[in-house]
Parts: sequence; structure tokens; C-alpha cells
Amino acid sequence: MRKITKKFGDFVANDCIDLKVYKGEVHALLGENGAGKSTLMNILYGLYTPTNGEIYIKGKKVDIKNPNVAIHHGIGMVHQHFMLIKPFTVAENIILGIEPITSFYQLNMKKAIEDVEEISKKYGLYVDPRAKIEDISVSMQQRVEILKALYRGAEILILDEPTAVLTPQEIKELIQIMRNLTKQGKSILLITHKLKEIKEAADFCTIIRRGKKIDMVEVSKIDENQLAAMMVGREVNFKVHKEEKRPGKVILQIKELTVEDNRGISTVKDLNLTVQAGEVLGIAGVDGNGQTELIEAITGLRKAKSGQILIKDYDITNKTPREVFESGISNIPEDRQKHGLVLDFTVYENMILENFRKKPFSKKFKLQKENIINFSKKLIEEFDIRPKDENNLARSLSGGNQQKVIIAREVTNDPELLIAVQPTRGLDVGAIEFVHKSLVDQRNKNKAVLLVSFELDEIMSVSDRIAVIYEGKIVGIVDAKKTTENELGLMMAGGGYK
Repeated sequence: MRKITKKFGDFVANDCIDLKVYKGEVHALLGENGAGKSTLMNILYGLYTPTNGEIYIKGKKVDIKNPNVAIHHGIGMVHQHFMLIKPFTVAENIILGIEPITSFYQLNMKKAIEDVEEISKKYGLYVDPRAKIEDISVSMQQRVEILKALYRGAEILILDEPTAVLTPQEIKELIQIMRNLTKQGKSILLITHKLKEIKEAADFCTIIRRGKKIDMVEVSKIDENQLAAMMVGREVNFKVHKEEKRPGKVILQIKELTVEDNRGISTVKDLNLTVQAGEVLGIAGVDGNGQTELIEAITGLRKAKSGQILIKDYDITNKTPREVFESGISNIPEDRQKHGLVLDFTVYENMILENFRKKPFSKKFKLQKENIINFSKKLIEEFDIRPKDENNLARSLSGGNQQKVIIAREVTNDPELLIAVQPTRGLDVGAIEFVHKSLVDQRNKNKAVLLVSFELDEIMSVSDRIAVIYEGKIVGIVDAKKTTENELGLMMAGGGYK
């Protein structure tokens, strides 16, 4: 890619960027949220047309007007938010649009399944071709997306934040898959914020900052601290600074809580938990052990089967989300696009979603736009949301900046209890540093913080106490300063604790 520039109105998302990728290598694209990484890759895949610049594949200039042209040139893309049809089977998703047909012009499902099995075996990406997408894990869905691209003949594979929704074990499996693909001559472009994964998986790394290429480095010759500094333009503090603090009164109390999932199976079982003012309580556990149902029950999105949820002695069990919010709970949800934002609303509209009825945003049942705009501008500046335009639609922001909008809104609600679920998923190291500081600031203001994360490093560095959840029960609570990854890992797998 030569001198690629992309403008959206006056905003320059990519500014004269050069990128060169060789056959059989993993090339990482590193940059802050909103730096222009996904925009550059969307240009390569034909989703955007560059304002200026040229693209060459195998030395030949190409004009990639749409994804069909990109696929024709051997480019495939696995998006951060998967593009799969959930009620369809794995095989139906993979062959969609290029279905094998019989001599009678009917869908040849038998051949489709055989083709999927063959390509799965060839690349070491086993999935059940007959399984429905809605019934398989997130990591398996990702495999389907990769197979979908390979089935269409991809030689260059773009992976956009591929580890954002994976467990540590699944990340290791994905890195092995990438290595297997490069051994077979595939080239992989990896968009990620995770420096550790760049060190483990990538051969070369191009760093982009605010739309401009900063450098291209050989990964084996540089360390994580240098990569972080190049990405954000300053040294990054990976350690979370916390003052010693004595927890205060109990803010959240959960008694004998049982919650069922959509299948009617109890995924939270007689769970007991307390969170105190002035502490961060982290919940550690492997995904699928009841975390989602627990948080949904607390926030009013799911009915509890039995038990009690109390906020400062006020019973919020099975209350509506509005009643839960008004009791003093703010929530940074796990799925920012599904539960955190209205994507077709502007940034300023999303900033007041929970408070639009209140002064100064509303007067005599009429929205006070000037007050809303001023409030939004203040938060955009304070939380470094990019681009700095409150009129942008939420869907036009990068994933990380969408997350910042939610965090800005929820933190400024001044809650008694702040619930943060996967708050740094998809964020760069600079933004992670900021989010961690925001959570600790709430703790220092004598608020209670409930943190749910699959990142053990995050749980251990931000939390004061850590509760480990396994099969819907809290199997142990430990002091974050005194525990180890091994001890937590054993408890997360159902083992005992001291």
C-alpha cells in the first residue's frame, strides 16, 4: 500500500501511509484506538475507497472497489464483530454466496459439508460443519470466519482484533493457527492492541499514531515497553498505582442468588457476595461460569429465580433496569454495541441516555440541546474521545472510543456501585491505563467497584479482593496482593484454595 490517505470530511483517518507485507509473514498493525488501523484495512478489503494512494498485489497495481474485488485478489478479512448468520450451520455460513450446486441446479449440501471438512483438515481448523453458529463457542465462530475466507481462496488474511473475545487458552490456539497458515504461505495482517501477542505472533510491526505511520520494526528486536511508547508517543505505566485504603460499609450484598440462563439451566447457584465502599472487588473465572447471568440479574436485565440483591439495604431483586440505575448503580456492559450504546445516535445523545429526563438536560419535558452539547464536549475532552466531535454517530467511532463514551457516561453518574465488565476489551495500552485509573479513582472516592474480567493481569493489578467464580458459585475470595496466578488458575478450574 503506497501513500494511502483517507478523509472523512475534514477528518484525516489515514495520512499518506505506506505498508509492505511479504508472503508467509505475520505483520502486526499497532496503534491507539482511532489511530486508523481498521480504516487502512477496510481500504485494503474494499469497504472504503482511499482518497489518495495505490495498492499493489504481487507487484501489480489493483483497484479494489469492493470486497468482491478484494476476494478475487486473494484478500480475506475477519472482522472484530463476526459477520455470521447465527441460525445457519457452519457449512451454510462458509459456502454462502458461492454454494456448490447439483446438475439440477439445487444446493449440493453433501458436497458443501465435504468441502468444509476437507479445508478444515488442510489448515488444522476443525469445526463441526453441521453445528449451528448460535450453538458454538466464540473461538469456534472465529474459526468459521477464517475458514470462510480460506474457502474463498484468501492468500492475505486480515484479522481485526482477533483475540478481544478469546480466553488465554484460545489465544494460544489462535497463535498456533496463524503459524500453521504462514507455513503454508499465507500472509496475515494482525490488528491488535495486545503487545504480548505481537511479541508472540508477529514477525514485523507497523506503528500508526493519529493516522500517520510512525515506524516499521522487526518484532524480535524490540521490547513491549518500546512498542507501547512508539504507539502512544510517551512512556506507559503498566502498573496500577493504588493508595492503601480501608474498605467502608457494605454497598452491594448478594444473598443465596440463583439465576437461570435462556435454556432454563441454573448458571448462578446460591451465590453469596458483598462489595464494600472504597474497594475494587474483582471476579475472576473462565468465561461461561455464570458471570454474564450474575451481572444481568444485578442490573435488571434478567430475573433471579431465588435469593436477594441489596444495594445499601434496598432490595433491587428483579427490579427494572431504570429502578436499578436510580438505586445508585452504573454499569459498563460486556457488549458495548448491544447494551452500551445506541449506535445510530450521536455521541452527545449517547452521553445522556440515562439522564435525559433530568436537569440541566431537560426542562419542562423539552431537551436542552446547548447544555447537552456542552456536557458532551467536556467529557470528550476529559476522556480523550476521538474524533473530538460530539455530532458523530456512535457507530462511526472505533471500538475503543465507543468504550470511552460508555465509561465517561457511567463514571460521571457518580454511582454508589460501578459495575465494569471487560472494561478494557479492545483498548490500547494508553486507554487501558486511563480506564484502570478511572476505576481506582471511583474506589478512592469511597465508591464500590465490581470488576469482571477474563484478563488475570487486570484482575490482579486493579482489584483489592478477588472472588473466583466456578460453575455459578464463589469458590473463594483472596487478597489481590497476596495471591498468585497459579493459585487463581487452580481455583478457576475448580480446585481448592488456602
